[in-house]
Amino acid sequence: MLLFGHRFIKSEKFYHILEVEAIKKTPPSSLIYLDFSEENLDIINYLHENSIHFALGIQNITELIYASSLDASFIVVSKELAKTAQSIAESYLFDAKVLAHIEDEEEIEEFALLSIDGVIFPSAFVKISS
Repeated sequence: MLLFGHRFIKSEKFYHILEVEAIKKTPPSSLIYLDFSEENLDIINYLHENSIHFALGIQNITELIYASSLDASFIVVSKELAKTAQSIAESYLFDAKVLAHIEDEEEIEEFALLSIDGVIFPSAFVKISS
């Protein structure tokens, strides 16, 4: 199980951007995060075309399918959507890893028992503005 943002496990940060220009303010080889939306397709396409690893936050199953098709490395889902998202990801052999967004470390066991690829805490996100 992958753990991002846990208080005593060193992990990669997710640099949350809102526009392409913000990428310049991230460290080299950063993992970029943004929420899926049609308005962000230009950013997503830029990331894909430039082979920049990125994570997409999604709200529903349709967005889950889009995120995989757009070659996201990680797909961040709500707790409620995690089990269904993981099942679909396994059925369709997604390359992306499904991460459940959690607040408390006591939730790790719950998601481990559901065989979710990983969890992500709020501290794993670094907001970048241009």
